[in-house]
Amino acid sequence: MIALAGAVGVASAVPANAQSAQAIEHSGHTFHVAVCARHNAIGTARCFAHVVTDARGNPLNGKMNPNAVGAPSGYGPVDLRSAYKITTNGTATIAIVDSGGYSKAESDLGVYRSQYGLPACTTANGCFRKVNQSGGTSSYPRDDTGWSQESALDLDMASAMCPGCKLILVEANSATLANLAAAVRTAASLGATVISNSYGGSESGSTSYESAYNQPGRAVTVSTGDSGYGTQFPASSPHVIAVGGTSLVKASNARGWNETAWTSGGSGCSTTYAKPAFETDGLCTKRMEADVAAVGDPNTGVAVYGPASRSRSGWMVFGGTSVAAPLVGGIYGVTGHGPGDANNLWKNLGNAAAINDVTGGTNGTCGGTYYCSSQAGYDGPTGVGTPNGTSAF
Repeated sequence: MIALAGAVGVASAVPANAQSAQAIEHSGHTFHVAVCARHNAIGTARCFAHVVTDARGNPLNGKMNPNAVGAPSGYGPVDLRSAYKITTNGTATIAIVDSGGYSKAESDLGVYRSQYGLPACTTANGCFRKVNQSGGTSSYPRDDTGWSQESALDLDMASAMCPGCKLILVEANSATLANLAAAVRTAASLGATVISNSYGGSESGSTSYESAYNQPGRAVTVSTGDSGYGTQFPASSPHVIAVGGTSLVKASNARGWNETAWTSGGSGCSTTYAKPAFETDGLCTKRMEADVAAVGDPNTGVAVYGPASRSRSGWMVFGGTSVAAPLVGGIYGVTGHGPGDANNLWKNLGNAAAINDVTGGTNGTCGGTYYCSSQAGYDGPTGVGTPNGTSAF
């Protein structure tokens, strides 16, 4: 467990008006706030990032501290690559799809990568590109602090796992499913091997947009949610890789780490989408999610540099399945594989050389079934398990 509360050099990311609107949540001894408002309307999505705060939802240390001296709190690239046994840097292109503008995306990313000794990723050297949902490099959406924090998290996690990958940030005009689907299509048209999506909403009315996530030859990773047991779209699309969340702690075992299901990580049995042939679980007759998982618990959160307010950037600690989707996307970036769906992950179910089986923890009430209870083999909260190297990816 990381000692996050009160840590030096960590800033809360939620501006005061958002803090008052959002409920303060807690995981273990860590308080956190969802950076995108819950209860979004049908036909829209919300991001799943959570930022660590104090007990009142205020900035840690009582003030923004973007210039603090010393290493940031939260797991960094060395920790994450150790936990999932990633040893090479990759060369693929990863697209991050989010809503709203993020004017400081390139400069904030530069601070993160410099802090951890990762190679520069800039427009000038051809590594970084930012486009609107139509692929243009102007007329960006208006900055949105919560979604900008999501974008910062996504860019940093992709960088942590695949420091040699090129990055494209695709900014949807708004968080409607229609605009996000358009942004996904743009990401594919720009040649991304991986398309990471850390958002979701109701399945109701989603069928008009599902085809955008059917991208053969590309790995489309999607967060499963931050509300515990309950299905989210686009994670429920049969054509994506649905990524759940875990609590990740250092341990004195052979792996050096332990994982359990994060209590708020999403899982569910779709009521809308047919069961893909690769899924072999017994109870759900339609699409079951998650497929795979990675760290998502804010109590064992990750370091991020991004918008601490509308005007300032700083170091923060984040959780949510918003961490897990770009992290797994980064692993696909390392391999350069664009599998199109989760078939190969399910083929590795029970393969300890490729997948860490997560057998503890729950994310809700589901009659004691694998829908929400982690167990040996497949379960909803953690899917087939978590990455153990790259062979399943």
